[in-house]
Amino acid sequence: MSYHLIIGDKLYSSWSLRAALALELTGASYSEQLVKLNQPDTRARLLEHSPTGKVPLLKCEHGTIADSLAIAEYLAERHPDAHLWPTDVSARAQARSACAQMHSGFFALRGTMPFDLSRDQALDSTPADVQADIDRIVALWAECRAAAKASGPFLFGTPGLADAFFAPVAVRLRTYRVELPVEALNYIETIYQWPAFQAWQKAGLAECGR
Repeated sequence: MSYHLIIGDKLYSSWSLRAALALELTGASYSEQLVKLNQPDTRARLLEHSPTGKVPLLKCEHGTIADSLAIAEYLAERHPDAHLWPTDVSARAQARSACAQMHSGFFALRGTMPFDLSRDQALDSTPADVQADIDRIVALWAECRAAAKASGPFLFGTPGLADAFFAPVAVRLRTYRVELPVEALNYIETIYQWPAFQAWQKAGLAECGR
């Protein structure tokens, strides 16, 4: 089983982070290839690998898989023993729902608070639609914890795909110094203490010389 993950800058590419964390959850070995974003040749370089022209891309024995959610589902199917989704049916349904909501929503948050691992500054003011996204995320995290059938600091007890999908959100909320309930702050700290995330963060900060 051979995996090759094509990603964007670790400093800026939140979608790449999701796929990388998903791969780490499998325990499988993989190689990665970084294509720098926002360069004159970025799209041409990505089109060499996939017609989507976007990252992340997973190359495997079954072809090239585009889109972080598709990658996550593929890896969960290929590595059932890794339990990327919760084993309990109801918890698994809620985890999938949470990931889908993240994947297809929260546009105000993502547009106003771009992912940047090196940032450490609050917004001058928080637009109402962004605050609505933040409030929904906090509520969604609480819903996940309520649905979890296992104890532990992650959304469903142990690290899983829901955490991979919300790790970039945790970064945004910390790097933009968003005021949050203590439960949400504790979860963000859990993400920042996750070794798989710490490795990505270290590499991302190294890209900007930090």
